[in-house]
Amino acid sequence: MSADLFLKILTEQGPWALLVFYLLYRDLQKDQATRDVVNKNSQVLTELTTLIRERLPRARGD
Repeated sequence: MSADLFLKILTEQGPWALLVFYLLYRDLQKDQATRDVVNKNSQVLTELTTLIRERLPRARGD
């Protein structure tokens, strides 16, 4: 979004437009933080699964 359009919306709509943009920005930050945590948890779970599989006794096909 260009600065001119942003200023035009802000002058026409007042502080409500600024509030909406701020809330959308904060929502985006929250989504990114949640994604980062979920990705980190997935990596940890994958590593734990790998470690457990490596330490379990393997079934022998006699």
